[in-house]
Amino acid sequence: MEEKVKLAHYKVGSLPTLFYVPDFITDSDQSLLLNNIYGAPASKWKILKNRRLQNWGGVVHEKGLLPQILPPWLTNLTQKIYEESGLFPSALNHVLINEYLPNQGIMPHQDGPAYFPVVAILSLGSPVVMDFTPHARFKQDSQDDVCKDSDGGTFEIGKDKWLDDNHPFSILLMPRSLLIFKDKAYSDYLHGIKDCAVHCYDGAVNEAEALKHKESDGNLFSSEDDELETIGKGEYKNISRKSTRISLTCRLVPKVHKNLFRF
Repeated sequence: MEEKVKLAHYKVGSLPTLFYVPDFITDSDQSLLLNNIYGAPASKWKILKNRRLQNWGGVVHEKGLLPQILPPWLTNLTQKIYEESGLFPSALNHVLINEYLPNQGIMPHQDGPAYFPVVAILSLGSPVVMDFTPHARFKQDSQDDVCKDSDGGTFEIGKDKWLDDNHPFSILLMPRSLLIFKDKAYSDYLHGIKDCAVHCYDGAVNEAEALKHKESDGNLFSSEDDELETIGKGEYKNISRKSTRISLTCRLVPKVHKNLFRF
């Protein structure tokens, strides 16, 4: 319970289930993780159209996880997330590591049903902006929603109500920070990163926390070429993505299968 209260201090935005934890790991922890990631065999990398990734913990099948033991350098991280968040019923058993070059992102998506509905994302290297957008089904549903007024009449909720209740937002992910989201943020929103080398963070739900983090950390970026720019009086605020970002998406697959042919 004490850890859950601690996590509550890191809630950002209007959703009650979105948490941003700056400095979740140290500089030395970041270096150790990066050394292990880039020290992995070349065969561990899977090449996708717009990025490459590593899969640790086993194969996520539609009926569960075909497990492989996580190496100690990842177990240390997943155990820390498990203990300090208090949001997972058991230890995390799967980690997906994505590498993003400065102009690379990921299309808006949701995590699959095989996972326990909480995701923790650790960011390394270059900062980035992640965008959350409401699932399209809510816009469709709103067209059919009818409510009763105080006189017993009916009225349609309409698009404006849908936008009020389910509005898009963005979050600025700094190096060594941890993003955790669950419940509505997990089930009702898509999350993605734009494929461009310049991201605008103006209006990000954690902008104040990120700027405070920037001021207090002289070694904020893995490359001094990465910059947070504020032009004029906040007319626009940009990240110049000039170095690589690594993300570690840590999750729990509740159903684990020991044998491929025994479900």
